Amino acid sequence: MKKKVVLAFSGGLDTSFCAMYLSQEKGYEVYTALANTGGFNADDLKKIEGRAYKLGVKKHVNLDITQEYYEKSIRYMIFGNVLRNGTYPISVSSERIFQAIAIIRYAKEIGADYVAHGSTGAGNDQVRFDLTFDVLAPEIGIITPTRDMTLTREYEINYLKEHGYEADFTKMEYSINKGLWGTSIGGKETLHSEQTLPEEAYPSQLQASGEETLKIGFEKGEIASVNGKKFSDKVAAIQEIERIGSRYAIGRDMHIGDTIIGIKGRVGFEAAAPILIINAHKMLEKHTLSKWQQYWKDQIGTWYGMFLHEAQYLEPVMRDMEAFLDSSQNRVSGEVEIRLRPYGYTLVGVDSQYDLMKTDFGEYGEINKAWTPDDAKGFTKVLAIPTKIFYSKG
Repeated sequence: MKKKVVLAFSGGLDTSFCAMYLSQEKGYEVYTALANTGGFNADDLKKIEGRAYKLGVKKHVNLDITQEYYEKSIRYMIFGNVLRNGTYPISVSSERIFQAIAIIRYAKEIGADYVAHGSTGAGNDQVRFDLTFDVLAPEIGIITPTRDMTLTREYEINYLKEHGYEADFTKMEYSINKGLWGTSIGGKETLHSEQTLPEEAYPSQLQASGEETLKIGFEKGEIASVNGKKFSDKVAAIQEIERIGSRYAIGRDMHIGDTIIGIKGRVGFEAAAPILIINAHKMLEKHTLSKWQQYWKDQIGTWYGMFLHEAQYLEPVMRDMEAFLDSSQNRVSGEVEIRLRPYGYTLVGVDSQYDLMKTDFGEYGEINKAWTPDDAKGFTKVLAIPTKIFYSKG
């Protein structure tokens, strides 16, 4: 009997080559699985399924894991205000972990002997897939033709043509990876430190002019409403914010950081919804959390984002950090107003019953109500004592 292999399939050139190569050259019974984290619509999925069968696979499945991705990842990235290097909302990198989990889960369900992916040997995704597969199913082998054979794009296109598949892959200038939490863009400019992406490289183009007000409501840190409309479906709320924000070409930037494999990496991205949501959420927290809650959330959010980016989602400490982040959101409720404009936005203000500015203790820079002038003098005098002792010793 032929051995079964489940291939993580996007319908792109690399995975299309892998599907045909594993079937025709290696004799495997190939099952393709697309794990959708919000980057594919119904038409996309239908086309990709048709492509899979034309490539000769035994069976293709679409695994919709968008809600799981939100519940187990995005909500914690919002709670932690996660922006890698203060810039990147960890879009594609967080998706890959959950795609890998879904693929290996499916492979175990059908009793597969192997799993396969089309990642190259020069990126982060190979580690994310391999590590997740190995932790969750060490008994299942891993096959990676693109990486092992060091293939070029031209070789893969020619191979498909020679084996009867008239490829519709063109030499695209830019590589686009789209998901619920943002879109990454790679191309010639991202390989050069002194260049940036041109306007036409971004999938979402500027459509709106002037200004527009956007109001995002939060309940315990999660999105509850958009412009007054309530959303129980948080995925739909993110999509609505993305629809509004992307019209203004908001959320574009270039991420430069350290890859898992040790080299510096550079990628462009557009992520209107993540950037607007995270910064609105962070502003609401400034009004509703204590100083030390904010301090430790910053530390944990940074670590959580780093571990997630570097394929460590399954490390048990991640569950501990999620418990802290959950607890920190008890009072993060209210509405944030944002003013949108082409290529930018302004955080206007917040309205929350937990706003720590709205108290009877005093108004900053204006009047003190909960202490006397003598109290302030004594407080300052005592506060200075440790430093005075240090300087008294010369």
